[in-house]
Amino acid sequence: MVENPLKKIKETVTGGSPVNHRGDFTTTTTGTPVADDAHSLTVSNDGPIVLHDVYTVEKLAQFNRERVPERNPHAKGAGAYGVLEVTEDVSAYTKAALFQPGEKTDMLIRFSTVAGEQGSPDTWRDPRGFSMKFYTTEGNYDLVGNNTPIFFIRDGIKFPDFIHSQKRHPQTGLRDHDMQWDFWSLSPESAHQVTWLMGDRGLPKTWRHMDGFGSHTFQWINAEGERFWVKYHFKTDQGIDFLTEEEGAKMAGENPDFHREDLYNAIEEGNYPSWTLYVQVMPYEDAKTYRFNPFDVTKTISQKDYPLIKVGKLTLNRNPQNFFAEIEQAAFSPANMVPGIAVSPDKMLLARIFSYPDAQRYRIGTNYAQLPVNQPKNAQNNSYSVEGSMRYQYTPADAPNYAPNSVGGPVADSDRAFESRGWESDGEMVRAAATLHSEDDDFGQARTLYAEVMDAAARERLVSNIAGHLGVVKSDEIRERGMKYWDNVHPELGARVREAIAQQRA
Repeated sequence: MVENPLKKIKETVTGGSPVNHRGDFTTTTTGTPVADDAHSLTVSNDGPIVLHDVYTVEKLAQFNRERVPERNPHAKGAGAYGVLEVTEDVSAYTKAALFQPGEKTDMLIRFSTVAGEQGSPDTWRDPRGFSMKFYTTEGNYDLVGNNTPIFFIRDGIKFPDFIHSQKRHPQTGLRDHDMQWDFWSLSPESAHQVTWLMGDRGLPKTWRHMDGFGSHTFQWINAEGERFWVKYHFKTDQGIDFLTEEEGAKMAGENPDFHREDLYNAIEEGNYPSWTLYVQVMPYEDAKTYRFNPFDVTKTISQKDYPLIKVGKLTLNRNPQNFFAEIEQAAFSPANMVPGIAVSPDKMLLARIFSYPDAQRYRIGTNYAQLPVNQPKNAQNNSYSVEGSMRYQYTPADAPNYAPNSVGGPVADSDRAFESRGWESDGEMVRAAATLHSEDDDFGQARTLYAEVMDAAARERLVSNIAGHLGVVKSDEIRERGMKYWDNVHPELGARVREAIAQQRA
């Protein structure tokens, strides 16, 4: 009898498996039973996600349409305009125009929280969005990241479930710790990010006092066609600073727009915040044998193995004139790339490539890219897309609206075809990306963060923060599973969390 591979997958979930109380199967919205609700359908383990994965596409498309008109995640935020100036020479790694020596590129940034709604406080403990739109000479390049170098999950099929668990309970309408810890404790890949979230950097003092990351591994391609894997690091020049849990709660009551106000006032006063951009560069072939899967967004690539390389400086120097028109209608998408930059086999990144522009078409409208804040600055629109709601840009009357044509319409740039292929047809790369090295588990990097990166005071605050959030969980089963989750991160941490929760509940 052939063993079901899903059985092994379920057995690897630390602390127990999802409990099926009613004996029901997950189905599509049309009632068809689903074979797997945690893994998207790919070509080999870490290959591209196939379009005929009906359930993944359905989940993401349905999720994008759950809120009108505010963003579903990342609803609360603000932003500003600025410039990226490249001060170093990284042309050996990418031919992208915005990263050439001396280049200055206008840009827009939006900071945000993930879980809260429009009116939620800025100072809840939550990851911060760090989304950037660069108006380059080759079109818009969007780098849609966070203030963390990792994320909670590694496969986009789980993203709607993750966000649901962090939002409000469908019956009570309240934020629910049981939902959060139920999901986290059944998703061990979240351990690295949750350790980061519960630590000092999970509650930055201001947006100016936090780093930013592209989070995913991206692909850079130089003028000779050589490929590299790259991670982006934006290091704050203001210095890292944070709020304690008590300070954050106090500020949430006194000024729920504290971070939004701080950014606006700093720029108005000429105190322009800045970040120094660095990248980690990994040769293409190294990814096949590296000790961590470089395409797993729950992992980092060690800076000891691939040191930071300085690129330039990002400075914010202008506030928007109209918050709604320039910030709320700003539409970011990791699908917006330029020559010299491409995607990697990162499953979360591949899912976002579909999901983000789909969400913008729904939230803002079919022609959202024609709004001034989203328009590319380099050239006229040479797209063959036509009509749709609120369209006002159009080609000349005698221009064709179809391709191919014989009347002089724009044609595809065949040189770009090379950039659109690569790892997708590299079977060895796809197979190796899924190989588990001895260090490549769900808890190892979280353990290193706790035991080797945090000092004693930071570990003490981590324990206090975890106990404050996990200790209020009502379900004994979920609370116990949550404590086992921290046992797996580090036995000492688990013991300290158990002791703190016992004292808290005594």
